[in-house]
Amino acid sequence: MMDWDRIEELRSEVGQEDFLEVVELFLAEVDEVVERLTANANPENYEAEFHFLKGSALNLGLAEFARACSEAEKLAASGKAETICVADPILIYADSKSALLGFLETGAAA
Repeated sequence: MMDWDRIEELRSEVGQEDFLEVVELFLAEVDEVVERLTANANPENYEAEFHFLKGSALNLGLAEFARACSEAEKLAASGKAETICVADPILIYADSKSALLGFLETGAAA
């Protein structure tokens, strides 16, 4: 579910103090897009929204969420946005976010 190596790499790139700030910023931006997808789902925007989420997920080490977003992005790009079950990647995000927050609290991968 998680790319713990990427998470450690990000932490070493920015330093521990800035790492927490970077994670909080990324999660806030991702939460905003997830909320938009949940509250105002517009299939015309799926390709761009899932592309953004994929990039954020890759930066944060949320590997499974990145894969789900990539699949949704490809479907939207091929004109099949209406077939995307938005709830699936959002559930994966919730689990991934929980694992990441647990890691931040304990300092250990789950």
